[in-house]
Amino acid sequence: MHPIIFALLLTLAAPTAAVAEMYEVKMLNRGAAGPMIYEPDFLSLQPGDKVKFLNASAGHNAVTIEGMVPEGNAGFKGRLNEEIEVTLDQEGFYGIKCSPHYAMGMVMVIRVGESALPASFVAADAPERARKRFDEILARNGFGK
Repeated sequence: MHPIIFALLLTLAAPTAAVAEMYEVKMLNRGAAGPMIYEPDFLSLQPGDKVKFLNASAGHNAVTIEGMVPEGNAGFKGRLNEEIEVTLDQEGFYGIKCSPHYAMGMVMVIRVGESALPASFVAADAPERARKRFDEILARNGFGK
């Protein structure tokens, strides 16, 4: 067999590596679900997938919330009006907030992998409107009361 044909057959027969997905999240003053939201407000990803936070409205950022990231994870912090891209490698739940609009309930949840919702995520301190929106997001996605 010709060496080039043999190499081509080997390449075609080799298992292909999983390709990371890229998800986009809009940071909005108003969207389908109301004021001060991320669209979508819930993502379920696989380890290694990426999320790009799009600055669809001025004055927003994306920041992980202390107590709402997998244990040992440093989290991330985008600056105001900054579009950022993050790769989430560690399985678990990530609570995300917009720093200036956290008290107004501008939050979202990202689940990486198949992990169960930790009690620490639900127990983490959050302003009343943010807590209410977290509860709604989790319930809508099968993790609530």
